Amino acid sequence: MDKDLFDKGMKIRREVLGDAYVDKATANPNPFNDPLQELVATYCWGWTWGREEELSRRDRSLINLAMISVLGRKHELKVHTRGALNNGLSREEIREVLLQVGIYAGIPAAVDSFRIVNEALAEIDAENDNAENPDG
Repeated sequence: MDKDLFDKGMKIRREVLGDAYVDKATANPNPFNDPLQELVATYCWGWTWGREEELSRRDRSLINLAMISVLGRKHELKVHTRGALNNGLSREEIREVLLQVGIYAGIPAAVDSFRIVNEALAEIDAENDNAENPDG
């Protein structure tokens, strides 16, 4: 493992997805899952997302939303919706990505993606409301 690339990847992963998500994803290390977490941190986040001179994080979020929507990966779409907002995309821009998915990948992919992103946005809004009003 390239320790520097791994560390760079973990830093970017935390900046994009947030500490809470990364902490949960890495909370129960074990010999079966450790290689996957190393692969994700090193090559997905360190090598690919770390190539910021080529594409910005914002651009990578646009691409990820489209690809993950087409693939129908519910969990990852929720996670990357949060990341897209953290990377500066507006809700309207996210909506436009999903509309384009409908044209190029089919309406069922767009319908499912809208449903999933709406769930993610509701969760984010609830978290923000709780943070603003901790006493209820």
